[in-house]
Amino acid sequence: MNRDGALLYRGKMEEVISQRLIVSVSPHIRAREDVRTIMSDVIFALSPALGASIIFFGWRALLIVSVSIFFSVASEFFWQKLWRKKITVGDLSPVVTGMLLAFVLPPSSPLWMVAIGAFVAITLGKQIFGGLGYNPFNPALVARAVLLASWPVYMTTWTKPFDGVTTASPLGIVKMELDQRLPSYLEMFLGNRAGCLGEISVLALLLGAIYLLYRKQITWHIPVSYIGTVGLVCLLFNRDPLFNIMAGGLILGAFFMATDLVTSPLTRRGKLVFGVGCGLLTVLIRFTGGFPEGVCYSILIMNMLTPIIDKITEPKVFGS
Repeated sequence: MNRDGALLYRGKMEEVISQRLIVSVSPHIRAREDVRTIMSDVIFALSPALGASIIFFGWRALLIVSVSIFFSVASEFFWQKLWRKKITVGDLSPVVTGMLLAFVLPPSSPLWMVAIGAFVAITLGKQIFGGLGYNPFNPALVARAVLLASWPVYMTTWTKPFDGVTTASPLGIVKMELDQRLPSYLEMFLGNRAGCLGEISVLALLLGAIYLLYRKQITWHIPVSYIGTVGLVCLLFNRDPLFNIMAGGLILGAFFMATDLVTSPLTRRGKLVFGVGCGLLTVLIRFTGGFPEGVCYSILIMNMLTPIIDKITEPKVFGS
């Protein structure tokens, strides 16, 4: 090959390489999923629980969820507009926050309290720290804790499915040793018992959890270690493990709140530690604390410890 031919061949090869190789700054490997895709999967996974709440508590359940979502989206839009940040309500993250907040509220919650809770979740639980990805605590649980401290009567008033008669929750019946009939395992599994809107039906929550696991939006580490720890401790202290797993908000918290990508550990070992810690705190609050339920505060406390867990379980650099 003469000199001109070699130069022509080289020029063609450089053209082919330039078309196939893209030179850019990191990251060089990009996932096809974005925040909106992840949030869409979570919304879809929560749909069975939403349907169950409507079946057992009527259309008011849908009204509470709608109000919570509306004020969550409006609050996020307001604060991003106020601080002249990019408007990101289209990523559906405030919709998920609104749904989760409504799911941890009693079905008799007044709508004004729901609206305040949504504002607190977005403002104190999320935007005050810098927005999505910077919040150290689960926003919906922050709002629930604030509402419980501010209006404890509203937050602890439970009603029976279908007839709306005021009653105690299953955990409350055991905690206060009330002379009331406890729901059967089947009733708790299907959702025919008193409780928060989104926590009552174990079946509906498990259907959503299976979908999230299939989509690989969550892993098994936190839910299994969380629920397993509660069951094991109940066995050790001669408490009914199935009752304590299904009676409160454990299934909702383990699969949909403790697994939050922002507020949970990054490593697999860290997730296991996180789940065990949530389980121990939950049974500690239930058995010795003043509240019948302990899921909310156990997850918030472990959220606070997430940076330490990440630091302890951080993999060592190869060769160090």
